[in-house]
Amino acid sequence: MIVSRLRYAALATLLGAAAGAHAQPLTIALASEPTAMDPHYHQATPNNAMTAHIFETLVAQDAKMSLIPGLASSWKTLDDNTWEFKLQDGVKFSNGEPLTPQDVVFTFCRAMNNPESIAGSYASVVKKFADVQTPDDKTIIIKTHKPYPLLPNDLTRMGILWSGIAEHGPISFDLEKQCGVTGAWPKVVDFNHGKVTIGTGPFKLKSYVKGTGIELERNDLYWGERPEWTQVKFVPVPNAGPRLTGLLAGDFDVVESPAARDVQRIKNTPGYGYVVTPSVRVIYFQFDVGRENSPLVKAEDGKNPLQDVRVRRAISMAIDRQTIVDRIMDGMAMPANQFLPDGMFGTLPNPPKLTYDPEGAKKLLAEAGYPNGFELTLSSTNDRYINDGQITQAVAQYLSRVGIKAKVDAMTRSVYFPKRAKLEFSVPMGGWSSETGEASSFLQYWVTSFAPELGMGTSNYGRYSNPELDKVFREAVTTVDDVKRAALLQQALRMTLEDLPSIPLHFESSIWAFRKGLTYEGRADQYTLATSVKSAK
Repeated sequence: MIVSRLRYAALATLLGAAAGAHAQPLTIALASEPTAMDPHYHQATPNNAMTAHIFETLVAQDAKMSLIPGLASSWKTLDDNTWEFKLQDGVKFSNGEPLTPQDVVFTFCRAMNNPESIAGSYASVVKKFADVQTPDDKTIIIKTHKPYPLLPNDLTRMGILWSGIAEHGPISFDLEKQCGVTGAWPKVVDFNHGKVTIGTGPFKLKSYVKGTGIELERNDLYWGERPEWTQVKFVPVPNAGPRLTGLLAGDFDVVESPAARDVQRIKNTPGYGYVVTPSVRVIYFQFDVGRENSPLVKAEDGKNPLQDVRVRRAISMAIDRQTIVDRIMDGMAMPANQFLPDGMFGTLPNPPKLTYDPEGAKKLLAEAGYPNGFELTLSSTNDRYINDGQITQAVAQYLSRVGIKAKVDAMTRSVYFPKRAKLEFSVPMGGWSSETGEASSFLQYWVTSFAPELGMGTSNYGRYSNPELDKVFREAVTTVDDVKRAALLQQALRMTLEDLPSIPLHFESSIWAFRKGLTYEGRADQYTLATSVKSAK
């Protein structure tokens, strides 16, 4: 039965491609290429945005990151530890199979059985589940070990899979027995080849060729509002100059992240438009504070200077954030004094300003025993975040002015992210979009002590650990009362900014440019979606 269903899915894909073969595709140039079509591989914006075309989630978010119904038409708490989700009517996968609660349970189980997943962000959600029940064909009951007020928010990133992509018997939430799955769990390569890329979303995967492009075709079985584009082609173009040139030459219909300095040129060129949208993505550097011997740090005393909070504060004080925003980001960013923009849930109303004070930085380094500085390497991507390589070079220059001999090792993200996950860096760059819309997101993954069994600290590559902060944070994320939870999150943020295991630099603003005849709705989560492109009326 499973084999025949997979053959049916492949046949449906071929027939769909033939039907839309003569349609003019919408062509979008991407600044950062997705690394996989597996929706549970890596919680990174390019990956999440691309797979969102094919795989939908129980709970969705609009362009301003407000929660809206997805595959679940409604959700509510039955008690502090129990949530009920009701599925939409008439939802089918792209192969014609109906969506069932068993597909949802299968998805949760697969997230727990995906050893290729980077950082385990998806498994960290499921680890909070004590049980999942499916009392009827429309209902999913999730019981959590502790109160979990952010469950709907976290489910906005859990793409639902068709259970037929693996051989199985009766499916139930029994992790010890593989939830009833008797065959092999699908791997990343299976999704990239399209074998198991079967979702309920508005598009289907036609082809994925790494480094060349991704082609999608409209899913005519889609249960929601059908997109007007029958075919969409995404082309990776890492450099901003060629992206804009391609747009102006007519090669692309939409481009993401044109250089901020080119916005005026786009504005003054007839036949083109653009949109600038503030985002919640913070750019920061994380310190290796957990090891006495850090691989890319060298000091005369043989110690790891990054373990001294005075050194971390000195590095922060050595950086002129406003100048980076003005000169490198061309004003299309906002200096960051905390890890989420002011005013978002759980943030500090008046955070202490992370000031530029090179003389103060030198004094702190001397107090810490490093009057002559030390050597370190800043590691970063050069094709993931806006001007990431240039930012890293600028930070290195600022550090050199206070006596820290900083080298730069910038690399493509396909090399960078696996190396960072293996803890091969001492001061890696990061860029995090807090997609839950509140302060808990950054703290949970990047600041709390490494505890993958609890779904916490899974991106804490610096292995920072503060038991007092952990206690406050764990109380916050199990507190249902919003006022009390906000106060606890603010307390955890103050502790983080006091210790600075990571230093925030700025919040990106996102830019999209497009040809005449189109409109584009920019998103705070920075997702580039074909469904956000509309014909102008």
